Amino acid sequence: MHRNTEKQRTNITVDARTLAEARALNLNVSAISEAALARAVREAAARSWAEENAEALAERRAWIDANGMPLAAYQVLKTD
Repeated sequence: MHRNTEKQRTNITVDARTLAEARALNLNVSAISEAALARAVREAAARSWAEENAEALAERRAWIDANGMPLAAYQVLKTD
């Protein structure tokens, strides 16, 4: 997903050899860094959400274990 957002300059510290190799390969270090940071943010947010909602998710799983999947009788693709 590409968003037109305001960019902000920042400084990062990276291994000199890796940076030199990236430049020699004409890699866009800023774009790669931004993509890696965006991925890390998404993953951290997902972990945080899972931790915050762990109790509710466990309760739902327990309910399904006890009662079965809602509307399972109407499921088109049977897996059992």
